[in-house]
Amino acid sequence: MIQVHDLHRHFGGFRAVDGASVTIETGSITGLIGPNGAGKSTLFNVIAGVLKPTSGRVVMDGEDITGLAPHQLFHKGLLRTFQLAHEFSSMTVRENLMMVPGAQTGETLVNAWLKRGRIREEERALRKKADEVLEFLTISHVADEKAGNLSGGQKKLLELGRTMMVDAKIVFLDEVGAGVNRTLLGTIGDAIVRLNKERGYTFCVIEHDMDFIGRLCDPVIVMAAGKVLAQGSASSIMQNEAVIEAYLGTGLKNKVAAEEAVERVTGESHGAQPGLGDEAGAFDGEKG
Repeated sequence: MIQVHDLHRHFGGFRAVDGASVTIETGSITGLIGPNGAGKSTLFNVIAGVLKPTSGRVVMDGEDITGLAPHQLFHKGLLRTFQLAHEFSSMTVRENLMMVPGAQTGETLVNAWLKRGRIREEERALRKKADEVLEFLTISHVADEKAGNLSGGQKKLLELGRTMMVDAKIVFLDEVGAGVNRTLLGTIGDAIVRLNKERGYTFCVIEHDMDFIGRLCDPVIVMAAGKVLAQGSASSIMQNEAVIEAYLGTGLKNKVAAEEAVERVTGESHGAQPGLGDEAGAFDGEKG
């Protein structure tokens, strides 16, 4: 579905994305991981039209979409969410969903006066769809709550719900677990899997929670220093020496290995003389 060819995005002399090439297959839930500063969010922003690439191409279903604006990509079914939710806080949750579809009849002043019947029909249909989305996401109980009053996890579900209002083809989720408790993160994960399996959504997910990535994503792409470092299943990625090095660094990796070696030696020495403390105590008692 999405092919990124030798993509670069530079900020002055800083190469945030430095020749990245990735493929996101139709129907997949692809994970994108890497240490802070690896270029993950910048890659997202270029694909989603928030930033122009310095060079390289982005292709969606065979069409070159490089540099298209977010609203143009929106109409092609490509949407993204952000690390911090962008809800309309003074509107209700349901209203936040109802305003997502574009080209609504009531958006022009003339239609607001002359086509009131059509506007009412559209609003009824939008309200029905919004309620179906809220039911799907298991947050129908907050339909009439101001969106600004929601918890972090509920706001992330609301952002996911927005993508459902326009039947997105591919959704880029940027750190969906940030600020979300474990229960709601599980709910979000369930919703992503259901949308993928039941409605054919394709996802690309940036996330630091490896349990979440391991549960949802195949394949997983690893970035470091603006480049693609590795790609494969979650289990193979977690055992990849280059990936471990990128996350921990040589010094910390060696420190961890040394600590583990000390623990093994300590454990073996303790295990070699079971009951030593008791025996020593008994001997002392006899001596006394």
